[in-house]
Amino acid sequence: MAATSFLLAMAVLATLLAVGSCGTALTFTVGKGSGSTSLSLVTNVAISEVEVKEKGAADWSELKESSTNTWTLSSKAPLKGPFSVRFLVKNGGYRVIDDVIPAEFKVGSAYKTSIQI
Repeated sequence: MAATSFLLAMAVLATLLAVGSCGTALTFTVGKGSGSTSLSLVTNVAISEVEVKEKGAADWSELKESSTNTWTLSSKAPLKGPFSVRFLVKNGGYRVIDDVIPAEFKVGSAYKTSIQI
């Protein structure tokens, strides 16, 4: 009887761990209008407070949400990649992904991350 209870408890624990680790991998897609002085990122899940850091920059630049899951940055000077991205996950704190968008990005290219949301 004790062995059955132990096996049942282990099965419940394994199920809880499997369900708790499920999520959608965050993907950034370079949106229309992106070029040498602008960057538009479209995400496949809802995130907030998106910022990017250009190669060699000391500070983060805030992107503006222009429509649902679409974030844009406009600059007077040419942008320098690769770009690191920092964002806020609801109920999850800030996350940073280094060099996720390459310097030679192309409109329509998708960059999948290992972060599950």
